[in-house]
Amino acid sequence: MSVTVEPGFWDWPLQANDGIVKVHNDDDLFHVELDAQQFTPAEIQVKVIGRILDIHCEHKNRPDSLGSVSRSIKRSYKLPDDVDAKSVTSSISPRGILAIKAMKNPK
Repeated sequence: MSVTVEPGFWDWPLQANDGIVKVHNDDDLFHVELDAQQFTPAEIQVKVIGRILDIHCEHKNRPDSLGSVSRSIKRSYKLPDDVDAKSVTSSISPRGILAIKAMKNPK
């Protein structure tokens, strides 16, 4: 028995666009956008480990009107082979959108 799958199928969840995160892989730029408006910059970590982009946003229990709230987002993405892993930068917009960019290697 053989099963045919789409290219990139086995990369899931490493490459998913799931509404919280949008991944763009253009000719000259790899770009990830994540809705992080519930987190402060101090609660966000972006790391590159080998060819894996690791994003972790977390805040511990905080009191609110109904008790306490804790939130956590963790995403990992395999960087495409043509991306310069050393060029990864991140920034957060005033609206709380975390933008992570990496340049492509020159052809």
